[in-house]
Amino acid sequence: MPLTREMFDLTGRRVLVTGASRGIGLAIARGLGKQGADVVMTSRKPEGISAAAEQLKTDGIAAQPIVCHQGEAASIRALFEQIDASGAPLDVVVINAATNPVMGTLVETDLGAWQKIIEVNLTGSLVTAQQAARRMIPRKAGSIIIMTSIAAFDPMSAIAAYSVSKAGLVGLTKALAKELGQHNIRVNGIAPGLIETKFSAALFQNRHAYEQMMADVPLGRHGQPEDIVGAAVFLASDASAYMTGQVLIVDGGTRR
Repeated sequence: MPLTREMFDLTGRRVLVTGASRGIGLAIARGLGKQGADVVMTSRKPEGISAAAEQLKTDGIAAQPIVCHQGEAASIRALFEQIDASGAPLDVVVINAATNPVMGTLVETDLGAWQKIIEVNLTGSLVTAQQAARRMIPRKAGSIIIMTSIAAFDPMSAIAAYSVSKAGLVGLTKALAKELGQHNIRVNGIAPGLIETKFSAALFQNRHAYEQMMADVPLGRHGQPEDIVGAAVFLASDASAYMTGQVLIVDGGTRR
């Protein structure tokens, strides 16, 4: 296959990006759309995802907003049923939705908060991947992209439970890749470093902690949501056709 920009072309493909009302999810949805994909985008809140879809439409991107709560299996099943009824099958699924309702160490983590984090970040990702895979298997094609974090490899005490859930997503990525490779379905992950979003705002508010983190980043800056888009386009496209079970770390070279 020649190395041309056509390898990154997503024209005629349909993609799902969960948790896409803002931040990294919205940036990825926009980036995939600019490469020609039709985008289905989800969020828990209807007003947020509708506004995000309107943003993409002003950029000339075909975007369909659907409300979905990744912490509820029934909501995920309903999402895929709605997608089935509304048009072409999905070629790419980006599992990005996540939550982190608590800061602190594992020893001090409330069990209810732990369960919510696991239900949304890990179990919800599994259910989403299951629904996607069951539809991709008969077609013998598809790309599933799971958003994890550098905290999966070097847990952060301030977000310890979140770190554990993201470590689980690395395992989920690799296990699914082994299962689904025989069906020509690729499963890869992206592990962002510190990205400036509303989701990560608490990490920016502690200036001392922030400066400590930046001291370990050779590029000398934190990331923006747009810094993650290139990796997502690569994994969604034919440019990564012989790649599965991998996690791309996009973190400015953070030392570990």
